[in-house]
Amino acid sequence: MTSQPYETLHFFGQDPWWLVLLKAVFCFAFLVLTVLVAIVWERKVVAWMQLRIGPNRHGPWGLLQSLADGVKLALKEDLVVKGSDKVVYVLAPIVCAVPAFMAFAVIPFGPAGNEVSVFGTRTAMQLTDFPVALLYILATASIGIYGIVLAGWSSGSTYPLLGGVRSAAQMISYEIAMGLSFAAVFVYSGSMSTSEIVAHQQPTWFAALLPVSFIVYIIAMVGETNRAPFDLPEAEGELVGGFNTEYSSLKFAMFMLAEYVNMVTVSAVASTLFLGGWRAPWPVSTFWEGANHGWWPMLWITLKIQLLLFFFIWLRGTLPRFRYDQFMKLGWKVLIPVSLVWLVLIASVRALRNEGYGFGQVVLYVGAPVGAVLLLALVRDFLRKQPEEAATAENGPAEGEFDPMAGGYPVPPLPGQVLPPVPRRPSRAPKQLQDALNGADHSEGS
Repeated sequence: MTSQPYETLHFFGQDPWWLVLLKAVFCFAFLVLTVLVAIVWERKVVAWMQLRIGPNRHGPWGLLQSLADGVKLALKEDLVVKGSDKVVYVLAPIVCAVPAFMAFAVIPFGPAGNEVSVFGTRTAMQLTDFPVALLYILATASIGIYGIVLAGWSSGSTYPLLGGVRSAAQMISYEIAMGLSFAAVFVYSGSMSTSEIVAHQQPTWFAALLPVSFIVYIIAMVGETNRAPFDLPEAEGELVGGFNTEYSSLKFAMFMLAEYVNMVTVSAVASTLFLGGWRAPWPVSTFWEGANHGWWPMLWITLKIQLLLFFFIWLRGTLPRFRYDQFMKLGWKVLIPVSLVWLVLIASVRALRNEGYGFGQVVLYVGAPVGAVLLLALVRDFLRKQPEEAATAENGPAEGEFDPMAGGYPVPPLPGQVLPPVPRRPSRAPKQLQDALNGADHSEGS
C-alpha cells in the first residue's frame, strides 16, 4: 500500500475502534451543525438580496430559527396516506437521508499523515480512504436519489409520481456529466483516492488546471441536489409540491435534512477535487509555513465549503426555475458532450506528456485537430445559412393566417406571420379620463 500511486493509504485502517467511532460521530455532528447554520444563513442572505426581513425572533438575531423549525416539524401531525405503499412510504425518507451522511466518510479534513493527536493517539484527519473513494461517493449519491423516486411512487398520488419521474431523469442526466468531470480528475491525478487527489494539487489546484471539469461539476452538483434553478422534482408552481406532497412532520423534515446534507457533501467534494481540499489558499500558504499542518487545515476546508454553500444560496436568490425541456437540454446536449470532448483532450494531453513530448508539441498535436474541427463547424453553419437566406429573399417571408393551435397544441408563429389581435372589450371609463390617460388633452388648462 505504500507504493505509488497510493502512498497515503497506509495511514488508514490502523485506528482503535473508539477513535473510529469518535471520527464517525464528528462527521455526523459536523454535517448537522453545518445544516443548522446553512438554513439560517440561507434565509438571512436571501432576505438581504431581496430587501426584506429575515429570521429575527428565535434566539439572538434569529440564529435559533433552524431549531425552532425542527421543533415545529416534530410536533406536526404525522400522516400516512391511506392508498400508499406504507413500507416504502416510510423507508423513502430514510433512504434519502442516510446515504447523504455516508458519503462524507471519505472527505479529508487534513493531511493523511498522523499529524494530530486525539487523546494521545496520533491519527489522520479523515475517517477513512481507499483506492476507489470517489466511486463510493458516486454510488452513495445515486442511492440517495432513489429515495426521492420511491417517495413519489409510494405516495399513490399523481403529482408526487411526476416529481419522482422527474427526479429519475434528473439523476441519469446530471450524474453522467458529474462522472465525466470526475474522470478528468482521475486521468490528471492518476488516483481515485481523495487524499491522493488533494496531495496532487500542489502547487496548483485542479480548478485552474481543469477549468471545464470544475464548471461542469458545479452545474451538475446543483442539479444533483435538486436546488434552484434545477428544483424540478419539487416544482411547486406546476406540481403543487412534487415528490414530498404527501409527507408531513418528521418524514418531511428528513427530506429537508437530506437536501441540505447533500449540499454540504457535494460542496466538500468540490473542495477536495478542485479547490485544493484542506490546503490553505495561495496568499496564506506563501507566507505561513504552518498553515497546512496541525489543526489549521480543518479551517480552510470549512471555509471553502461555506463559500460553495453561499453559491447555492446566491443561485436560489437570483435565478428563476428552468423549464423542464431547458433543464434536460442543458444536461444531455451541453454538459455531456462538452465533458466528453474535454475528457478526450485531457487524456490526449496526459498521454503525450507521459511519452515525453514538450509543451509546444502537445499544443500542436492536440490544439490543431480541435481548431480544425471548430473551423469546419463554423464553415458548415455559414454554408447552411446562405441557402436559407437566399430562399427567404426569393420567396419572401412566410405568409398566411396564423393558427396558434395547429396540430392540436400551442405553436409559435413562423417568420412573417403575425399574431392575431387580442379581442378587448370597450373601456367603461369616462371619455375625459380616457383622453387624459392617452395624453390627448395635455394642452388644456396649461
